[in-house]
Order: sequence, then C-alpha cells, then structure tokens
Amino acid sequence: MTQRGFTLIELVLVLLIIGLVAGVALPAVGRGLETLQLRAEVGTFSAFLRYAREQAITRREAQEVTINADARLLTLKAAGADSARATRKLSPRISIKAETLTGNSITFSSRGLSSGGSFRLAGRDGRAYRVSVDPLTGRVTNTRASG
Repeated sequence: MTQRGFTLIELVLVLLIIGLVAGVALPAVGRGLETLQLRAEVGTFSAFLRYAREQAITRREAQEVTINADARLLTLKAAGADSARATRKLSPRISIKAETLTGNSITFSSRGLSSGGSFRLAGRDGRAYRVSVDPLTGRVTNTRASG
C-alpha cells in the first residue's frame, strides 16, 4: 500500500515559487494603480475645464478657472466675480505646472472661446499628461506627455 501526497520539500519549493512570482508581480500592480490614479486625476482636471466652458456658454457670461498648483485646487467663478461657483481639489500625489504664458488661469467666453493654456500633470513615478485648452475653440484635450 503506497501513500499519495506531497513531501515537505515539494511544498517548500511551491511556496518559494509563489513568493518569487508575488515579489515580481506586486510592484507592477502598484505602478499600474498609480497610473490609473494619475489618469483619473487628469480626467477630473479636464472635466472641470469642460464644465467651465459649458457654464460660460449656458450662462452667457465669461467664466474663469484658476489653478492653484501648490494647493492642487481648481476654482471656477464668473470673470470678475469674487465668489467661487465651484471648486475641485486634486490629489496630493500629482504635481501641476503651467506650460504657457497665460499662467494659472483660463477664461472661457460666452461663445466658448478661451484664453488658451496648457498644463502638465505628473505623478510621483514620472509619468505625465498634458491638458491643453485651444484658444479658438475652447476644446479641452489631454495627451500623454513625453519626457
């Protein structure tokens, strides 16, 4: 009568292999999550700018979005107004940098035009996206930034 089963050495080898695979796979999963979080923040940033353009057209009055890069805060208000209509806080895991001369604010006119602008949003891992607002159409786009 023979007994079937696994020896202790076989069990230890299988556990060692599982440990090695997990050690290789888990950092990749972490990087993937950081990328997803960065893309979500870029989407939020872009959506806020699109909302501002929509409000300018709907309300028939210019709207201004101010980007406070240090506080990672977006603020929407009617151009020239003191009080904010909407605000949005972004994750502290990203950095925001204005890439155009318009600085940290974009104004959308009642016809949908804008002052234009471009911003670089980067994660801690170095991945970055560029969010641009076309001055003629007010269209907001985001693309993966190189370097």
